[in-house]
Amino acid sequence: MLRIILWSVVALFPVSEIALSIIKRADAACARREDRGSLRLLWLMITLGVILAVAFKWMPAARFRLPGEWDQFVALGLLVSGLVIRWSAIMALGRQFTVDVAIHTNHELVQRGLYRWVRHPSYTGLLIAFLGLGIAFANWLSLAVLMAPITWAVIRRIECEERALHKALGPAYAAYCARTKRLVPGLF
Repeated sequence: MLRIILWSVVALFPVSEIALSIIKRADAACARREDRGSLRLLWLMITLGVILAVAFKWMPAARFRLPGEWDQFVALGLLVSGLVIRWSAIMALGRQFTVDVAIHTNHELVQRGLYRWVRHPSYTGLLIAFLGLGIAFANWLSLAVLMAPITWAVIRRIECEERALHKALGPAYAAYCARTKRLVPGLF
């Protein structure tokens, strides 16, 4: 039963991300779009990571199992936690959230909710969810080839977003950056 729940959540994960990509595109209300291809890069690395993770899943030398079904519990917990963090961050941004890097007219600096602790909590949630997916494969190689390209693309995306936010919000964003880490409170 746990495996069915886990893989049902795994199936809903890409559906929610595809829905976001369709529904939350930047529109004419945005003063500037500054994506610079970072969304395409992120989707490419996600696709590559998932394909490689599935391919490596069947390599017996890299398989791992925790006692009982603990690996599945851990995977499900991380996947659900990551999605909750991601969606909470998106809701905190409200109308300012788009899948494109875009600056809205009258763009404001959001520091409520999860944004009190990190500058990019939706990416923190995304990476936690992918970590859960990687653990669900129960294979060290799958986990590595999933996380490496996605983490790299997320960091490139964050750099793109931060350039746009520094340009739009100036000293207020610089002060926020000085006191708030990017992805992990107190660390990075």
